[in-house]
Amino acid sequence: MTSSSTTQTPSTRYITRPEGRIAYDVQGTGPVVVLVPGMGDLRAGYRFLAPQLIAAGYTVATTDLRGHGDSDTTFSSYGDPETAGDIEALIDELGGKAVIGGNSLAAGAAVIVAAEHPAKVTGLVLFGPFVRNPPTSAFMAWLFRTMMAPLWVASMWKAYMPTLYKGKKPADFNEYRSAVIASLRRPGYGKAFSLTTNQTTHDPAEARLDDVTAPAIVIMGDSDPDFTDPAGEAKWVGQKLNAQVVMVPDAGHYPQSQQPEITTPAVLGFLRAVAPRA
Repeated sequence: MTSSSTTQTPSTRYITRPEGRIAYDVQGTGPVVVLVPGMGDLRAGYRFLAPQLIAAGYTVATTDLRGHGDSDTTFSSYGDPETAGDIEALIDELGGKAVIGGNSLAAGAAVIVAAEHPAKVTGLVLFGPFVRNPPTSAFMAWLFRTMMAPLWVASMWKAYMPTLYKGKKPADFNEYRSAVIASLRRPGYGKAFSLTTNQTTHDPAEARLDDVTAPAIVIMGDSDPDFTDPAGEAKWVGQKLNAQVVMVPDAGHYPQSQQPEITTPAVLGFLRAVAPRA
């Protein structure tokens, strides 16, 4: 078992990037799908979706963000453009073309990849997407950065995680949260997470929305606490990207693991349209 999952996973592989390595695993045969988690999460966040895509005839790679999971903590910069560069490098490693599934921060990174490298992106699956900065006060931004300081970030994230899973929680939520926090408590990982929270802005993603030509689907929990109006945000992103929008009932920021019986068929339907098996 790797540190990135609560269940048995394939062997961890690595791609070398400037300043460190990015961890991923890959299984299956067929068109390539790259699944990328959001800030503070692990690639095992796709533990319900990935096996179904593999069974349906897709090659599925799940990857950890830099400074998270099994990836290195030696990086000096974090955020949407940096994650986009890591995703592009992984796509090149896997054959040069893929559908990108991104949650939260990774959705913004996926947008950047699609805008900058359209020939490499077959489609976008965006879960709870941050593709622009949400309105917030300077005080609230300061408070969040303070909460995510390295000294107490693991304890704060442990307390904060349940609020992000507003609505139905996965049956293994407690076990999964324990795995996330154990990963975060390893030397260097709390600091890397803190740097990610401090350095990330979604302005670069918003600036490239109009340049995306790849087909896309937006999958948003109807109770996503990161947005004051989840349905309104999903509609806005959908209009910007000419994307299909799926609102998932009784789900927060992680609809792919909170309501897999709804999200998985939606993803498979999208994949059959944009990346059909041979």
